[in-house]
Amino acid sequence: MIDDIAPHIAQRIRCEREARGWSLSDLAERAGVSKATISKIERGEASPTATVLGRLSGGLGLSLSTLLARAEAGLNQVRRQSEQDVWQDPETGYLRQQVWPADEGPLELVEVTLPAGASVAYPASAYTFSARLIWVLEGRLTFEEGPIAHQLHIGDCLRLGPPSDCCYRNQDDQPCRYVVVLSHNRRG
Repeated sequence: MIDDIAPHIAQRIRCEREARGWSLSDLAERAGVSKATISKIERGEASPTATVLGRLSGGLGLSLSTLLARAEAGLNQVRRQSEQDVWQDPETGYLRQQVWPADEGPLELVEVTLPAGASVAYPASAYTFSARLIWVLEGRLTFEEGPIAHQLHIGDCLRLGPPSDCCYRNQDDQPCRYVVVLSHNRRG
């Protein structure tokens, strides 16, 4: 049971570093731990000592307790619907359910319901550090990726290209429900 958390600690260190947009060198400089050591820890090829964990957490601006608590959160294999955060855009009625949060691993899973006639635009900068897939579950979605408009129907799945300004549009008279899968391993 003690070693069960080791891969989650490695993953959490990497997630925290990447969330800050830092390279291995950036964290190495801030934490006083060699780049090679951090790389081995993140790949699961080495287990950090308490001293190294303390340095890494300090370099990340976190207490050791916070770093470990975030890693332990990754041990939860089931996320019940009642635990999933839901947010509604007051302007468009766009409903976003955080099925699997980004802080629990390299993947994020979001279910969205876009009301009839609604549209939501995002700048390219919103996609810089993640790769995305869009999978339509109900209705029809027009996804504008830069100058290209993709018409998506039930069951269609689109992998986004390089970051560009985009817009999700529901031009139908029924709500559109889709899933966005994000991978936070893309290098910016």
